[in-house]
Amino acid sequence: MKTSDFNFTLPEELIAQTPLERRDASRLMTLDRKTGQTGHRHFYELPQLLRPGDCLVLNDSRVLPARLIGHRPTGGVCEVLLLNDQGDGLWECLVRPGRKLKPNAQVLFGDGQLSATVEAETSDGKRLVRFHYQGIFLEILEELGKMPLPPYIKAELNDQERYQTVYSKVIGSAAAPTAGLHFTPELLAQIQAMGVKLCYVTLHVGLGTFRPVKEENILDHEMHAEFCMIGPENAAIINQTREEGGRIVCVGTTSCRTIESFAAEDGTMSPHSGWSNIFIYPGYRFKVTDALITNFHLPQSTLLMLVSALAGRENILAAYKEAVAEQYRFFSFGDAMFIS
Repeated sequence: MKTSDFNFTLPEELIAQTPLERRDASRLMTLDRKTGQTGHRHFYELPQLLRPGDCLVLNDSRVLPARLIGHRPTGGVCEVLLLNDQGDGLWECLVRPGRKLKPNAQVLFGDGQLSATVEAETSDGKRLVRFHYQGIFLEILEELGKMPLPPYIKAELNDQERYQTVYSKVIGSAAAPTAGLHFTPELLAQIQAMGVKLCYVTLHVGLGTFRPVKEENILDHEMHAEFCMIGPENAAIINQTREEGGRIVCVGTTSCRTIESFAAEDGTMSPHSGWSNIFIYPGYRFKVTDALITNFHLPQSTLLMLVSALAGRENILAAYKEAVAEQYRFFSFGDAMFIS
């Protein structure tokens, strides 16, 4: 199977640059994965598509405000993006301008409550950066850091909480699990009141989620690993739902990958935590997932391959062509799709 099999034409003006004023006002395309039939709704109509006894699986990871704008002692502006915590104040980072941030370079942030020293350069051009501070690092980040928005979003975000789900809890992601951005507390309460269970998993989204597949044969692609977990109570909710005949409806590809990573071959869930580099593409047999709520994804991406595995490549590409014709908004701040 070739990477080019997952390409489509997207006008640049359909890439959403800002979130809608109201989270659940986004449009919602429905796709029947057996027939390929589509429909058009709004996200606040989601309860009409769910059934009592279903279970929504939500990723409660919270985005780390990992983009720091600082300056060198000489005054030059620079940017540091936190990637991986190495412990004891040391982080693997992306930096720019790279030519100015070589080992031993110093960087100051804010009014000086945070500073950093570049300790080393890795073989792939990243930097190991040691941060110096007093107090709690995450609290300083909340004050000084900015959201690490995807590269296709050029606009600044006025309210940083709009790149967090309303149920985000466990900090650690480099990007938001964007399918969940459409939910409001009121919508979740309405869904629960109709007898739909809520189950929470955690997958910390890595920057690799934005990278297109570059190999011609998709089987040659090496997936990035991400940390994920599901606790005993939530594993039991999934098992109970399946025993009672309800559907497991994953909110986002991250929730889907988490439960598919940890489920037994018969679909039974057990509490688990660890790293997963699961690659789901057409031909994959889903063990737990019955339906999926997801945004519209980048061409030739592993996320597009995952939804194609669930709904069929031809159905997905036809639905995406229709979404373009209907002027749907694409990617992180865009509209959503319900695949059932």
